[in-house]
Amino acid sequence: MVNLQKGQKIDLTKTNPGLTTIIAGLGWDPVKSGGGGGGLLGGLFGGGGAPKIDCDASVYLLNKDGKLAQKKNLIYFGNLKSPCGSVRHTGDNLTGDGDGDDEQIHIELARVPADVHRLVFVVNIYDCAKRKQHFGMIKNAFIRIINGANNNELCKFNLSEGYEGKTSLITGEVYRHNGEWKFAALGEATMDPGLESLTRRFV
Repeated sequence: MVNLQKGQKIDLTKTNPGLTTIIAGLGWDPVKSGGGGGGLLGGLFGGGGAPKIDCDASVYLLNKDGKLAQKKNLIYFGNLKSPCGSVRHTGDNLTGDGDGDDEQIHIELARVPADVHRLVFVVNIYDCAKRKQHFGMIKNAFIRIINGANNNELCKFNLSEGYEGKTSLITGEVYRHNGEWKFAALGEATMDPGLESLTRRFV
């Protein structure tokens, strides 16, 4: 297993002959408030019924120009499967509590249509503006790529930068290069308030 830094890339298929299915696992933990619920985060995680932070993982299936050719090529909690059936989202996790992956996206590499060259994975905070939430309130965010055949972890990218005030993360991408599939660790944070705004970057 390879731990990647921001900007690094790894060849998935060349180093793993016979690789046909991968799982992109994305995870995060809410920063717990300390003491008696005071301070900035006290209202979020103390009592009072304040909403927990709901992060959503999504993936864009982009053409060679880096564009979203059709709306259905955005796979997220409201569209769990790509039109071709090669990409499948396992569903929404509303809290980020617990260890391991919070959300997973399964990809059958051989079934990805020839006109899809990049799969870009993003995480955004649901309803962040209304709830006044941002990624400074999140810790231990990561994206990892797993071999779907044996669940071996191929690579992992821990998003460890300070993302204070940022509300969306472009975490990484799986892309075609010279007949192989590679993964790049991106780690780009934006202030897009939701998927609609993020999507404008790819149209």
